[in-house]
Amino acid sequence: MSSRATTRPGGRSARVQQSVHQAVRDLEAELGRDALTVPLIAARAGVTPSTVYRRWGDLRELLSDVAVERLRPDAPPADHGSLRADLEAWAVQFAEEMSSTAGRTYIRDALLGDPEQGNSARCSDYAAEQLKAVGVRAAGRGEAVPDVETLLDVVVAPLMYRILFRPSDLSAAYTDHLVGMALGRSASPPAAAKS
Repeated sequence: MSSRATTRPGGRSARVQQSVHQAVRDLEAELGRDALTVPLIAARAGVTPSTVYRRWGDLRELLSDVAVERLRPDAPPADHGSLRADLEAWAVQFAEEMSSTAGRTYIRDALLGDPEQGNSARCSDYAAEQLKAVGVRAAGRGEAVPDVETLLDVVVAPLMYRILFRPSDLSAAYTDHLVGMALGRSASPPAAAKS
């Protein structure tokens, strides 16, 4: 994320960010992505184009900032009664959301307009926070929990690779396999996920 896009909560800066983000979402829905321009977005948001350029730099960085906000989880992970069940459900939901057409567009936007890689870190933090919440809940039930970095490496990283490069190989069996590996159960990947 560009330092230009950093905001303080509340105040004019937050209102500008909110109105510009909303303008992007509305215009994209109404006119399509290819029609988006900074002057069009600024006019819809009720700000000057220079405000957008000063804050975000260019359209690509603005779309990146909007994408990162859209990738933010809406709720904490659901409680399914055990670490394995919670992780399996979370991994399936993550894979479904991120591999959707919208999810893949947001991922692409988040990365393309991110010269300083701050948005990449924010996206990673979203997953880490979700996994930490699952782990804290499981530890409270007395379950042994792998550390968050292990879950990111063993579950999230392979999922992101599949989402970006081999989406046809995603399945609940594949996500369950990754969770099993993270929890110490070694097994061959399901047939649909083998190369």
